This record gives sequence, structure tokens and C-alpha cells, in this order.
Amino acid sequence: MSRHVVVGYTATKTGRDAVAFAARLARATGAVLDVSIVLPSADRSVITPPADGYSRVLKEQAQQWIAEAIDRIPDDVVAHAQIRAAESFAAGLVQIADDLGAVCIVVGAADGATRGRHRLGTTTTELLHSSDVPVALVPRGARKVAPETGITRLTVAVGTRPGADALLEATATLAQAAHVPVRLLSLLPVDLPATADTAAIRVAGSTETDQVLAAAKAELPEGLAAEVVVASGESIEDAVSHLDWQGGEIVLVGSSRLAQPRRLFLGSTAAKMLKEITVPVIVVPRTTRTEETTK
Repeated sequence: MSRHVVVGYTATKTGRDAVAFAARLARATGAVLDVSIVLPSADRSVITPPADGYSRVLKEQAQQWIAEAIDRIPDDVVAHAQIRAAESFAAGLVQIADDLGAVCIVVGAADGATRGRHRLGTTTTELLHSSDVPVALVPRGARKVAPETGITRLTVAVGTRPGADALLEATATLAQAAHVPVRLLSLLPVDLPATADTAAIRVAGSTETDQVLAAAKAELPEGLAAEVVVASGESIEDAVSHLDWQGGEIVLVGSSRLAQPRRLFLGSTAAKMLKEITVPVIVVPRTTRTEETTK
């Protein structure tokens, strides 16, 4: 069965950013790329339903936009057009992903994002509360990365909270599909409450950090190249800002423990990281379908 990557497309620079990264991801993993536009459904009109002629023109425009987007995708990437009417852009993307059994939904930054930075908009926020598959957040300017850069490394943020199993499983699956190494990142020494006795906790926590990273590394498949790194700094933002990022890097973070099973919720640590990360970030649900059915 083919893997599918669904990318939400708008005829904007951030839409092209999303498609450019999604094409690199699809190419690296041998997935089919589904370039998707979601149109407003008829029952979204609060006054009068749109005329048939208007709906036809809107669909034709969407087809033209998708065709132009697909023309910019490398020839060795299999790309399909998906047009769906739904209550919202996010709802339509989730429906398409569910219908295709997609492994990921890709979206660009919201308007106003500066180059190399993330910015969450209404669609992304809704996705992070409704999607049951990983969501890839693409920073502004990703379209400038050469297609041949591909995917070069995965950095996964690991901690002690529930949900690490699903995150490591998703990381291993993607790393094996893309044939890339993994960097295990711990923010444990700086992910502390403001009132904590940081000096004492950092000393006591060093052993726990080593144990967490060692346990995470042991969970990865044998033969998968993996290194470990402990971020240090005065804050999470400071620690992340000192990390190096490769042009073809992807960061994976787990959904907050506050998320419902098989749903996403961007926790405070991940939100702080997002302010400093300049590469795509994939948010992974804290549980998978398999885990749910075995409970």
C-alpha cells in the first residue's frame, strides 16, 4: 500500500513553502503527495447558498492553482490533486488524510511569519486540536531549500512524560523510510518551573537525563544511527537557539499530555521550542491507533 502525504495548499508563498517541503518528504520516503485545496461547503453560507455557477468557477480556479503547484514538483514525485468541500480548511484536510490513510498532514506558516520562522494560524491551530495523524509545520521560506537537499536528519525531543513511545515509533518509521540518522534531544535540564531550585535540580537531574536518553536510544531499531544531545541554556528558547540545524532537518515533538488520545495538542515546551526552530516540525499524537485497540 502506498504511503500518502497530504499537503494543504493555498496559492500563496507559504502555500508554496508547504508544497516544497512536502515534496521533499514524499520523495525521501517514497510516498504519494496529495496537493489539497479545501473549498467552503454550501452549508457554510449563513445568508444564502452560493449559486452553482460560483461553485463551478471556484472549483475550476482551485484546479488551476493545484496544477500550477504540481508543475513545480520534481518529476520523480507522484503527485495527485485533491479538492474537497468542508466546514473548514482544517476539517477538509483531516477528511482527506483519513480517506487516504495518510501518514502526515503538511501546512505552511500563517501570514505574517518572518523568513525561517513558524507562525500558527487558525487552520494550524484547528488541526492541532482535531487531527489524528501527525501534522508537519513548515516555516516561512522553506521553498528556498533545494529539492535535492532531501531529508538529512531527524531531531526528536524526548522527556519523561507519557507519549514517548508513540513519538519514538513515528521517528523510527520516518528515519527508516528516509534512510536518515536520528538525534535524540533532551531539554530536561532547562524544562523546569520558574520557582524550582534550578541548581539543585540540574545536578540531580543529570543522571535522569542520561537514563532518559539511554532508554530512548534503546527503543530505536537496531542499526538505526542515533546520537544524543542535551540542550543547555537559561531557558528552553535559549537552549534551542544554540542548536545547529541542517538544511534537510526535521524536528519531531510529541503532543501534550493534555491532548485526548489520538489527538494533537501543542504543549508549552513544544510551543517555546517552535519560537526558535528554523526547520519543519512534526507534531505526533501521543497515542496511535494500534495502542488504542490494544488497551
